[in-house]
Formats: sequence, C-alpha cells, structure tokens
Amino acid sequence: MAALIRVFGDIDVAEDAVQEAFAIALLKWPADGLPPNPGGWITTTARNRAIDRLRRESRGRELLGEVAVLLPGNNDPGAPQEVGPVQDDRLRLIFTCCHPALSTEAQVALTLRLLGGLSTKEVARSFLVSEPAMAQRLARAKRKIKAARIPYRVPEDHELPDRLRPVLAVVYLVYNAGLTSQAVPGLCPEAIRLARILAALMPDEPEVAGLLALLLLTESRRASRTRPDGSLVLLGEQDRRRWDRALIEEGQAIVRRCLRRNQPGAYQLQAAINAVHADAATVQQTDWSQIVALYDQLLAVAPTPVVALNRAIAIGEVQGAAPALALVDGLDLDNYHPFHATRADLLRRLGRNSEAAAAYGRAAALAPTDAERDFLRLGGRGSRWVSHMTPPLKERSWAEVKPTVVSSDPGCGD
Repeated sequence: MAALIRVFGDIDVAEDAVQEAFAIALLKWPADGLPPNPGGWITTTARNRAIDRLRRESRGRELLGEVAVLLPGNNDPGAPQEVGPVQDDRLRLIFTCCHPALSTEAQVALTLRLLGGLSTKEVARSFLVSEPAMAQRLARAKRKIKAARIPYRVPEDHELPDRLRPVLAVVYLVYNAGLTSQAVPGLCPEAIRLARILAALMPDEPEVAGLLALLLLTESRRASRTRPDGSLVLLGEQDRRRWDRALIEEGQAIVRRCLRRNQPGAYQLQAAINAVHADAATVQQTDWSQIVALYDQLLAVAPTPVVALNRAIAIGEVQGAAPALALVDGLDLDNYHPFHATRADLLRRLGRNSEAAAAYGRAAALAPTDAERDFLRLGGRGSRWVSHMTPPLKERSWAEVKPTVVSSDPGCGD
C-alpha cells in the first residue's frame, strides 16, 4: 500500500489494486505454490493492475503520465528522483498522510486504516467514536486528498518537526491497537520499529525519544498481561520475573536522557510513569506519590479526561477510594470501558457492591477483547484496575519534571 500510494498518489487506486492482487494470489498460489518473494509478487501484481485500470480511464491516463518517471524500469537520467530524509515507505506514508491540509484526527485515522491495517471499527475504538462516524471521517479525508491534489512526497528536513505530533500519535495508537486486537498480529512490533526509525531520524526530538521509551517499557510487560488460557492479568498481579529486563533497561536509559534534557512532554511523562511502576520490585513498593506528581504534570500538558481518569486511579492508591471516586464521577467518559472498570473497583472497595456490579457489567459490555470482558464479568476477581497507557492530545505547556523520578542506577528497573 505504501509503495503504491507513493507511486500513484491515489489512495483508492492503491487500495483497489492491492485487493485485486490478493484475490489473484488466492486463486494462483494454492495451485502454483508460493512465489520466491510473495511480498514482491503482490506489489508487482498490484502495480500492474493499477496501470491496467488507469489506462482504461481518461483521468487515469493523465495520472500515468504524471507518475511514469517513478515506475521501476525508468532509466531516464533526467527524470526527477525522490530524495529526502525518510527512507522507509511505511514511515513515508505516515508523514504524507499527516498533511497539514487534513485535520489531526483525520490524519491519524487515515494512516491507521491504510498503514496499520486496522478495520474501521478498530480505528473508531481508538478515537472513542462510533464506527459509522469514523467511516464518514475516513471517506471525507480521502475525498479531500483527491480534490485538493495533496502531494505524496517526503517532507523536507525543516518541515519534519511541525509534522511530528500526528505521526507520534499514529505510532502510539498502532501500538495500543496491537495490545487490544488479537486479529491484527504484529502491530506492537511494527509500532516499535517505526518509533526506532523516528528516533534515528530525529535524535534531537525529546518526544520521539519519550515515545520510544514508553513503548519499550510497556512492551517489556506484554507477555505477562495474559495467562495461558488467555485471561487478563492486571499490573498488580503480574509476575515481574517475566518482564523483559533488556527492554526495561533500554527504556530506562532513554527516560534518563530525557530527564537530563529537561524538555518534558506528554510521551516522556508517560514513559516516566511506566518507569516508576517497573522500578518497584513488588506492587506494594510502588511509589504512588511520585506517580500522582507525574500525572499532575501530564494533566497540565495533556488535559484530557483519560489522563484525569488515570490520575484519579493513582489518587485512589494514595488518598483512598472515596476521593478517587469523586474525581472519577466528574468525568465524561461513558463510552470508555476503563472508566466503568475504575468506578466498579472503587465502589467495590467502598463496600457499595450492587453499584459495583452494575459498573462491572457496563465495563464488560464496552470492553474490546474477550479477555477483558471475561475478567470484568467476574467482577474483576477483586483486583484493582490500573491503566497507564493514556492517549495524549493537544500539548499546551511544558512542566518541570523532577530529575529524581527514576533512579540513576541502570540496573534498578525501568
């Protein structure tokens, strides 16, 4: 998809061609066997199908003339060659979909759909909106790209910082989708791969480093999030011996470098919160006061209801369930299942069991995975709901981060 969109500059042409190529593969490969390079076969077949389609259309013939110099096999030494700092097709597609002419939400949603392979329903869940609303948003974004003839080109070096925020949001949401969707394997490693490319591309951007650290620290615990039967294991019950120490040490080193820069942003603060969690050998040793302080900073940078919910969870560990519930009840997150799971947990801790049962039921009805639904239908098994992957939106100001939030000892955790 990324390669064909780069060449043809038309999303619909690329999508249709790739679908046709896979349909042909389903017919040919069972009889003829796999080609030596299946990915190359799909790309070449899709490209040829796109060319055939464009030749049959008047506008398509114009488009072919415009992009002929980009097709493989063109040996014209005078033909313009694409140059720029982004050398990866998939990362290039993220940047080109995140064009300033599109709204930030449209940029993120379109790239998740095209590049991340998420269904419209999965993209809608990432934005906490309905599937029909997201389908309309995607259609409008495609129409605008076509009508405005938005170019698919590599941003220049001086453009990259301004184009960065929606790109980071895309990588972040791709990882989150990988955590919640077993139907789309490989999204978590793909998000980390893209984050590493971004970090190599822009080593002086602290939020790029913060995002990479956040993903590494979260990934270090992914294997311990579920039991062998697929049931959910919350953070407080995870076997910390199963956490990936190499990823923890790498993430912690990045967080320490971010702290020395003293230019904190939303992703760096989330990484620091994850670092505090993993610094504790047991859940009882978690420094919840420090986590509350970090959420205070994060709420100043990213004042969203989801961040406020996570801050309330931390308040509940420091001040008790009643103050936390008062904060939670003031949030407008009725379609967000962690909101109801958090309310249920706090109500249970306060002995309000009938209200807790109703909240667990609402959370289970909204939960995106079978593991979470099963967990919530069982009333959370008496466990405390702790969530700390929180999608930041607009950044308004920077706040100072205490340099002592993470130990300087590289072997102490993340």
